[in-house]
Amino acid sequence: MEPIAILAFAAVGAFAGVLAGLLGIGGGAVIVPALLVLLPAFGAGSPWTPHQAVATSLATVVAAGSVSALSHHRRGAVRWGLVRRLAPGLVLGAGGGALIAGWLPGWWLQRLFAVFLLLSGLRMLLTTGGPVTTRPLPGGRPLVAAGGGIGALSAVLGIGGGIMLVPYLTRHGVLLRQAVATSSACGVSLALVGTLGFVLSGWGREGLPADSIGFVLWPTALAVAAAAMPMAAVGARLAHRLPTAALKRVFAVLLLVVGIRLLVT
Repeated sequence: MEPIAILAFAAVGAFAGVLAGLLGIGGGAVIVPALLVLLPAFGAGSPWTPHQAVATSLATVVAAGSVSALSHHRRGAVRWGLVRRLAPGLVLGAGGGALIAGWLPGWWLQRLFAVFLLLSGLRMLLTTGGPVTTRPLPGGRPLVAAGGGIGALSAVLGIGGGIMLVPYLTRHGVLLRQAVATSSACGVSLALVGTLGFVLSGWGREGLPADSIGFVLWPTALAVAAAAMPMAAVGARLAHRLPTAALKRVFAVLLLVVGIRLLVT
């Protein structure tokens, strides 16, 4: 890998790492669209570029999410009991979603991701910031089903699930900082299983770069993760100091711009 490519991927990882710790989103919302542009630009493009962007993003989310979750845990913000209740659905959904995504056409993945960014950006901008409902979280099968849906969509899109999981938790009475911290912890198992699913679904496919394992482009994943991990800890510290609601509005505009760009490309 050329030095300029390493620097570019590291810059993406640093930005994604800060967001992972700050907003609990796992960084995939930044990593996937960046890789869709950078992989072809640095000669690593292939007919499977959308699949590789999603799979490689999930691999980096494992690293950045682990650091973010550990940092939040040290501040006592992770609700581990809730993580254990959500984990079965998230893991099953992520595994199934990754296997299904491996057989979707590349343009489908890119368009799905673009629509997801647009919807997420609009939701962030239109959120009023009113009082949080005290409606309790469901138990048993409804919670597993919710986790399964979030896990499946997250794996298909290459994200840690925080963009969906954080608002889901806050709607059910979980404090925002606890929701961000708990989402970071949940995203680790989700991304790990999703990565394994993309390794299996991409195994032996023709046209993949030589340094791929399944759909995961490991040199790129390592470059992004190496920068994302320390910056995720920085983001987690900032989450306890900065007004995350205002930052989410700024990030929402970025999502809209990137989503439109992907949709029309």
